[in-house]
Amino acid sequence: MSKVVIAIDSFKGCLSSLQANEAAAQGVMQASADAEVVCLPVSDGGEGWLEAFHSAVGGQLVDVNARDPMMRHVVAQYLVHDETAVIEIARASGLTLVTPEERNPMVATSYGSGMLIVDAVRRGCRHIIVGLGGSATSDCGMGLLRAIIDAFAPHGTWDDVRALDDVRFTIATDVSNPLCGPSGAAHVFALQKGATPEMVQALDNRANRFAQFSARHFGYDRQNMAGAGAAGGLGYAFLQYMNAECRSGIDLLLHYAGFDALLQGASLVITGEGAADRQTLMGKLPQGILHRAKAQGVPVALLAGSIADGQQLLDAGFSQVLCINPPDLSLTEAILPDVAKTNITTTVKAIKIPLGPSLCY
Repeated sequence: MSKVVIAIDSFKGCLSSLQANEAAAQGVMQASADAEVVCLPVSDGGEGWLEAFHSAVGGQLVDVNARDPMMRHVVAQYLVHDETAVIEIARASGLTLVTPEERNPMVATSYGSGMLIVDAVRRGCRHIIVGLGGSATSDCGMGLLRAIIDAFAPHGTWDDVRALDDVRFTIATDVSNPLCGPSGAAHVFALQKGATPEMVQALDNRANRFAQFSARHFGYDRQNMAGAGAAGGLGYAFLQYMNAECRSGIDLLLHYAGFDALLQGASLVITGEGAADRQTLMGKLPQGILHRAKAQGVPVALLAGSIADGQQLLDAGFSQVLCINPPDLSLTEAILPDVAKTNITTTVKAIKIPLGPSLCY
């Protein structure tokens, strides 16, 4: 009997990780009814981060009356497991919470995400893991910091906030961008959040002023650390103000999920994402899966809705690189959830699954 581990990223705007995994599992079972299938919902810190962690470690989902990027009331969830809280920034500060017409990163605030942190701290959480991705904001975390000050030092400043003294923060992201400059949060990400070219420069100038002020205040400057530019500069706020540790989102999740143990006895891993190309090898989720599976000699098949640089992906170590969509299928049809599920199932059904655990790569 073969054991197949399935860990596919969400196909953004189409399928969640859970839905993609279930479609792939159908394909495995249709090809080999006696196969053992293990599905692990995954995320690199963005969309699906909360569900993936909940699936991996259990815990309690907590509802919070928070604020969205436009400061409207929104109910946002986070996860509590023992003394650890897991927060997905997009739940309160996400781009999906505002319509395309409303998007304006000059105005959008991360205040609501700060409210989630406040609630977690008040519940006694001493380790807060934050998935950075999918934000509508480019405020360098100033809104988030303000929410924390309002809760714990309402008539003071950040220096008066003592509630976080014994709280450890870990941020999860696959973004390595600095806060400012041509590779910074504004220039790389703000346009997709509704910024005009003029806004991009204004946002970058604002971020630079904030970083200079913060550096003078603390005596150190973390604006160029990897991850500072994540989620509109939210990464910088955690690094500079909360001494957060920055981790690869997929590596962190796989650690908590006990992925290495799941690989024991596996003959194949199936992973995937919406579009695969050479950027997949720059710390994205499938590469994190590949790295761990390769260390245990388990082959990894990569699925995607579109593929470029296929040979480069094969050279990196994927045993198979498969496009789920027929060449004559339009994008409009390909991103329909039912079509995508069917195409994943059909593609996986045709994969030749090794018999028994793989002994060499």
